[in-house]
Amino acid sequence: MAGTHISPEPTDVRFDEDSIWVSLEDGRTIGVPIAWFPRLLKGTQAERQDFFLSPGGIHWEGLDEDIAIATLLADRWETAPARAA
Repeated sequence: MAGTHISPEPTDVRFDEDSIWVSLEDGRTIGVPIAWFPRLLKGTQAERQDFFLSPGGIHWEGLDEDIAIATLLADRWETAPARAA
């Protein structure tokens, strides 16, 4: 069906030393290595933080990078480790 939204929308993006973490509206967090996205890997911290969210993904205009949530969910994701309170 045209225009049907299948994947949950992203609500936040954060980075650590090796990974990008994407929070989704359904409560899941997807973590993937930054190395999967060479443009992000080579980008500065400021460039990585200059993104916008759309219903289907994350976009970095300055780095010419787009990541679809459906792609992240396809077969490679993990849940963020629990944080100590």
